[in-house]
Formats: sequence, C-alpha cells, structure tokens
Amino acid sequence: MSGHSKWATTKHKKAVIDSRRAKSWAKLIKNIEVAAKLGGADLAGNPTLYDAVLKAKKTSVPKDNIDRAIKRGAGIGGEAVEYTSIMYEGYAPGGVALMIECLTDNKNRAAAEVRTALSRNGGNLADPGSVAYNFERKGVIVVSSEGTTEDDLMMAALEAGAEEIEPHAEGFQVIAEATDMVAVRTALVEAGIEYESADVEFVPNLKVEVDADTARKIFRVIDALEDSDDVQNVFSNLDLSAEVQAELQNDED
Repeated sequence: MSGHSKWATTKHKKAVIDSRRAKSWAKLIKNIEVAAKLGGADLAGNPTLYDAVLKAKKTSVPKDNIDRAIKRGAGIGGEAVEYTSIMYEGYAPGGVALMIECLTDNKNRAAAEVRTALSRNGGNLADPGSVAYNFERKGVIVVSSEGTTEDDLMMAALEAGAEEIEPHAEGFQVIAEATDMVAVRTALVEAGIEYESADVEFVPNLKVEVDADTARKIFRVIDALEDSDDVQNVFSNLDLSAEVQAELQNDED
C-alpha cells in the first residue's frame, strides 16, 4: 500500500497493520503472481519478482504461500492466474489528487468498489488524464536509516542513476527513473546497503499541503479504497507539514 507523502502512508499503515495483515498478504501474493507470469519463476532473472518476494518476506508472508504464488503465476503445475491492471483517477477532500492502481479479475466489480469508496467518503472519480498529468512513474527504493547515512546513499545511488534522496518514515527513499531502479538497487546492494523495498510508483510533481482535519478525511478515503481486494496501491499528492505530522502522531499514541 502506498502513496505520497511517504510519511502519510507509512505511518498510517503502521497504525492499522494488524487489522490489515490478511488483506496485505493477499495483495502481496497477487503482485508475486503477476510478476512471475510476466517474467518467469527465476528470481535471479526476474528483478520485479525478486522485489515482490522480498517485500512479502519482510511482511512475514509464509514461504509456502510465496512459493505457491510463484508457481501459479508462472503456470507451473497447471494452475494459472489472469488479472487486468486498471488505473483510476480521483480526488480526495482538500483537492488532493489520487491515482488508484487496481489488479483485478473482474473489471466491473473493481470500478464499482472504487466509485463507492470515493463517493461515501467525500471523494470523487476524475476524468481520465485530469489527474495523471501531475504524476510520473518513478522507481522508489526505501532504505532504513539504521546503519546508513545520507552520504553513504548518495555515493552509491547517484552514480548508478538515482535522481534524488528524500527523508522517509523508515529513513530515506531513493528516487530514480523507473528504468534505472534495478541498476540503483543493485548498486546499493554492492555497496553493502540493504533496502526495505523497491517499487515503481506514481510520484507527484506538485504536492498539496493540508491541515490535520483534512488529512484525517483523506486517510478515510484511502482506507476505504484499500479495503477493496482489487485495489493494489493508492498514490496521492498529499503533503503534510511537521506540525500536522505531530498532531496526527498524537492521534495514534
């Protein structure tokens, strides 16, 4: 589950991780199936699958579940999966833009659930293209600050093609062109820097800063969207000041 600002999504998800674990596992498994279907079952030759498996392991998805997902995706053993990728665009309260990434075996169901989640929580669907222009597909690599400094990251990542390094709830996030993500994460590993996750995401060009009350409403929209099994990721251009972050942190404490 994901989106920008990263603080918003990461902190928000940590607060509800227990109640969401089953759904989170199901979506991680779906990512593994699709990656294996597109690039094969060999982790060494399929970096997308490698990262999907890494993320699943870090979320404590059992190894047997991961192995079965790889086989289903690759068509090993007669099982097969068939999903359609769909992007919806929308708005949350405060004029915050949303990119809603779905992976589904039923397009009508996915459309209905996205529309309902938005309309019942103060959001609305947007016309195709009216939101997407504000986002770019980027590779986003999250690195823990434990044992790693920003200087370490800059030395390893920038030479490999990274564009920038930003603060993140886990430590840092390294942003690169989607086509450069594998090269950047490989450079980090070779430099002895472990990463938490590596994903291609929709990163906003222009962010919208909101107050705490509006942020709470936006999180309700994101919650409702992520409750759908068909919704894989929700990306936004939400921005939060340090003061708003502190107020929201008090909600969780």
